[in-house]
Amino acid sequence: MATKKAATKRAAKKSVTKKAAKKSTAKKATAKKTTTARKAAPKKAAKKTTARKYSTAASKNVETEMREFNRGTLKSGSGKKVTSRKQAIAIGLSEARKAGKKVPPAPRKK
Repeated sequence: MATKKAATKRAAKKSVTKKAAKKSTAKKATAKKTTTARKAAPKKAAKKTTARKYSTAASKNVETEMREFNRGTLKSGSGKKVTSRKQAIAIGLSEARKAGKKVPPAPRKK
């Protein structure tokens, strides 16, 4: 009786290992298909350079505003002294927009 049980256990193990082997070969086959598909895809061309977002004239405006800020003479619209670098840059870009220089539109408030 002990031998019959051992024989059935061995047979069960063999069937399980055969099923596992079939699954692994199926996975390998699909993996091969995906790798060949990647190789067949055409390569992308190198990125082209984009045009300048800000014109050189606009950067001159920002430069002059930054000089005023560094000297401590830059004032905001209300007449108060500007204490933030970001605010000084924003003033320069705003004046460039008013003058019609190439500057992207200001971000919209939500």
